[in-house]
Amino acid sequence: MQTTVASVIVAGLTVLGASAAQARPGLYAMTCSQAQAFVKSKGTVVVDTAPNVTVRAVANAGYCDRLQKTKPLFGKTTDNPQCRIGLRCATETMSAE
Repeated sequence: MQTTVASVIVAGLTVLGASAAQARPGLYAMTCSQAQAFVKSKGTVVVDTAPNVTVRAVANAGYCDRLQKTKPLFGKTTDNPQCRIGLRCATETMSAE
């Protein structure tokens, strides 16, 4: 009985570890419309816009902090080198006067 319980626990931890180690979606491997739809469906998501280039994409300003503004987020997709994937949250810098 103890061996069975231990086997179930090990199997469960293996599945959890595998799902946690999944790679981020690579928008560069999608078409422009697929990438836009993906970001819109998730609302906010961390994605790869190129191999080893990670950004946080948002669908609208509601996913940003109160003091942040949204800026367009562009990336290369399979059919568009400058696809507007969605938005990114940006902190406004205060200028010294």
